[in-house]
Amino acid sequence: MLQVTNINKSFHGKQVIKGIDLSVQKGEVLVIIGPSGSGKSTFLRMMNALEFPTEGDVLLEGESILYKNVNNKKQPRKEKELSKFRAEIGMVFQGFHLFAHKTVLENIIEGPMQVRKIKKEQAIQQAEQLLEKVGLSDKGNQYPHSLSGGQQQRIAIARALAMKPKMLLFDEPTSALDPELVGEVLAVMKELANEGMTMAVVTHEMGFAREVGDRIVFIDHGVIVQDAPVHQFFQTNQKNDRINRFLSTISRNVV
Repeated sequence: MLQVTNINKSFHGKQVIKGIDLSVQKGEVLVIIGPSGSGKSTFLRMMNALEFPTEGDVLLEGESILYKNVNNKKQPRKEKELSKFRAEIGMVFQGFHLFAHKTVLENIIEGPMQVRKIKKEQAIQQAEQLLEKVGLSDKGNQYPHSLSGGQQQRIAIARALAMKPKMLLFDEPTSALDPELVGEVLAVMKELANEGMTMAVVTHEMGFAREVGDRIVFIDHGVIVQDAPVHQFFQTNQKNDRINRFLSTISRNVV
């Protein structure tokens, strides 16, 4: 589904992503973990060109997201072309990013109407189905400020699904939520995984990683320290001291 080749990223001369190669298979749930400041979110944002790498390429189903070939020369794609690819790789942010001045229903239909050019009636029908899917069918006429954080995040997931993406990216989708609201968001994500949605998830929710993830990638200082199937990653004889320290810290912080 997605292939990342030799991705590097620098900010103001400081290299934060250092030559990462990674593939995500169709239907796979890839969990990306690591300490704060390790480059996880930057790497995730480069998967759908919200961040442009300093070097390297990202391919969706074998086609470069970032570049096109013009007269045998590689040229960066223009914003309109990038938007086309972003529509195929949905993004769910830590901070929801809902339009405060629009109702829940209006938030969900905006993308399909503007980008996919779907008629309003069809977009509304689809939005209502998605609201039912995330357990919020009675919230369509409300505004985001009237909803809990967990409800807003489920709306954000519905909005991403409304674009009918081939893949979804989640950037720490539960880290801004009160602990009692985390479960309702993870339940929706588990359902999507069970339905075969291809997903890449940056998270500290190790229970979710164990139960739903297929692979875990551990990133530290901009490099992949380990890329392994979930069952192998969590083996009790984990030999990497850096990963052991991270997992121990995560365990201590779980209430």
